[in-house]
Amino acid sequence: MLKVYGSRKCPDCTEIEKNFNELGIEYEFADITEELADLKAFLKIRDTDTVFDPIRGTGGIGIPACVDEDGQIFLDWKSYLKKLGKEPVSMASNGASCSIDGKGC
Repeated sequence: MLKVYGSRKCPDCTEIEKNFNELGIEYEFADITEELADLKAFLKIRDTDTVFDPIRGTGGIGIPACVDEDGQIFLDWKSYLKKLGKEPVSMASNGASCSIDGKGC
């Protein structure tokens, strides 16, 4: 099953949750601000996977981060939806972001 690492305190993460729920996409949400085990699991992939290189370079967190059934990690969930033939149905954050520069978490 698809796993989404994020925080329910993050507008970008609540946006992905709202979209996946409305589109009927099965996933597990791992809230890294609620469960220490989820935070540790996220940090393990964030510290080692090259998909996070640009994020680490800017001081960002890298959430929401998705891990598919094959272990592939991706940050662009909207492209994931397009591969499934779906379009985002709800933009819950209305462009809000939890980063200082407004470009994501």
